[in-house]
Amino acid sequence: MDCIFCEIVRGNVPSDKVYEDELVVAFRDIRPEAPVHVLIAPREHLAGIADAEERHAGLLGRLLLAAKGVARSEGVADAGFRLVVNQGDDGGQAVQHLHLHLLGGRKLRGLG
Repeated sequence: MDCIFCEIVRGNVPSDKVYEDELVVAFRDIRPEAPVHVLIAPREHLAGIADAEERHAGLLGRLLLAAKGVARSEGVADAGFRLVVNQGDDGGQAVQHLHLHLLGGRKLRGLG
């Protein structure tokens, strides 16, 4: 399996990590779409949210709590930020490893 995020998680590919614990790694996006653009990924390889099962409930919660902590450490928690999960090609998923995009640092357009 050639998964760039798995290689980042293992430390085999350099990244600008901003957070890590035993389940989650967060690192800056190499093509940011906002002043703060951090990717938050589980260490375990899941191709996308559609592959998550009931047994992953704790891991999914950990991803959200890690996002909350990253937002605070990046200085965007109080002003606001966006979390995005893309699923599949039509959903805009570029890397087939579940991850959250945390975007902030400027006013973001509403989605509805």
